[in-house]
Amino acid sequence: MHSPIHLVWFKKDLRLHDHWPLWQASQRGPVLALYCIEPSQQSQPDYSAGHWGFARECLQELAHDLQRCGLRLYLFQGEMLDALQWLHSQVPLAGLYSHEETGNLASFARDRAVGDWCRQQGVPWQEWPQNGVVRRLRNRDHWHGYWSERLAAATAPKVTSAQDAALAYWPHPTIEQIEQIPLRLWDSDFAARQHGGRRAAVATLQAFLLERGGQYRGGISSPLKAVSACSRLSPYLSFGCLSLREIVQATRRRVAQLSPEQAAEQRWRTSLRSFESRLHWHCHFMQKLESEPELEIAPQHTGYAGLREADFNPAHFQAWANGETGYPLIDACMAMLRHTGWINFRMRAMLVSFASYNLWLHWPQPAARLARLFLDYEPGIHYPQVQMQSGVTGINTLRIYNPIKQAQEHDPRGAFVRHWLPALRRVPDWCIFEPWQMPPAIQLEAGCILGRDYPWPVVDWQTSLHAAKQKISDWRRSQPQLREQAKAVYQKHGSRSPVRHGQRSNKRTSAQSSQPDLFAEQQDDA
Repeated sequence: MHSPIHLVWFKKDLRLHDHWPLWQASQRGPVLALYCIEPSQQSQPDYSAGHWGFARECLQELAHDLQRCGLRLYLFQGEMLDALQWLHSQVPLAGLYSHEETGNLASFARDRAVGDWCRQQGVPWQEWPQNGVVRRLRNRDHWHGYWSERLAAATAPKVTSAQDAALAYWPHPTIEQIEQIPLRLWDSDFAARQHGGRRAAVATLQAFLLERGGQYRGGISSPLKAVSACSRLSPYLSFGCLSLREIVQATRRRVAQLSPEQAAEQRWRTSLRSFESRLHWHCHFMQKLESEPELEIAPQHTGYAGLREADFNPAHFQAWANGETGYPLIDACMAMLRHTGWINFRMRAMLVSFASYNLWLHWPQPAARLARLFLDYEPGIHYPQVQMQSGVTGINTLRIYNPIKQAQEHDPRGAFVRHWLPALRRVPDWCIFEPWQMPPAIQLEAGCILGRDYPWPVVDWQTSLHAAKQKISDWRRSQPQLREQAKAVYQKHGSRSPVRHGQRSNKRTSAQSSQPDLFAEQQDDA
């Protein structure tokens, strides 16, 4: 007769460190560590082969680390409900242990089904938060206090030894076979993405806090500087190789080491404090999707449903998705994304802005495409941010980015554009961001014939922008209730002034708020 097992379900928490579910299970009896390779999740339009490639590397390292403390990582190729039912038929389940997840609608439905099954079978399911997102939050008034308390709390002890459940028969692939598992996935893996796993995550964190972090403030807007100025920790957070609490506490320890009197170290302190504020907004946006999972498919402000749907242009979408818009900075960013799975936040905002206003694309299609291209895709950040940049939240100022102006400011010599768009490498500086200005003779000399080597602009930027603003203006005039509805949106999702837990936050007098934007350091005009 088997002893009851304590089932630890790894999802987006692929680590041993600061892992309360694993620690608690290890203190109570035999542990079975499980990861499900779920077709229902991997077939979603926001999942790609690049995500699986990164996850696979994380799982291989996790399995090695688990083995060192006496545990095996069991892989189940199938749905979580099927795994539970099979396990329950083989061995008594003392409990299910996992972290809370703020994922897409598919994972939300999966978790609800798992909860129903656990209740029906009498299997207790305990979930632990792993960031500042608060489940079943009633309102935002004290959210900052909850975030502060959680991120300052002690990390979970590292599990150094545990009793493995040791199932003799397991009818699914082992971790050694993970690379041979046949899967049908969107797209292909990125040619030059970051490597997955805890060790790469820790090395990236250390390099940022000790070597690169001083560039953060002022360096994250340029697609050239941001490669080193940004922390590059986002995929490790998305897959849980590091916990947010680990990063926040490590950042605070580093700030405490820096002298406020020395100018160079003061710059570091300013940058790292700015970085921590972004970690706060990381959870702020995830809280929106936690509180309203339908944001994946519906606008945050329902009054904007129908704004763009009827005008969707497939040719415009394909030009944007393929990086063939004729606007060099747009196309260079898409080329970098396809190759690396990463681009800095300001360029992400510009991509969504161009798709939403100049091409007048309904936001879910660009959102799905970008989700597959972002190695660090986090649904709770992604959908609220895409909606913000698309102008359908009702509580944010419109942010419209001019790709020519952005290129002039952040890639003044065209180095980024030329690197990612070889067809433009010999184009003169004076027209590198507006190649349509080249006379035929210059096109021949540069070896870049428009319409052959590089596309003509898919739209005129000024004309399309004017048309978009007119459509939005007309829509707002036809919907007089929008402003009143925005108050309800702000009450549910709007940020509050940071306050200590237990204190009241200041009331806002207007539903129109200047919500901070993770994509940009400051507002950009057209």
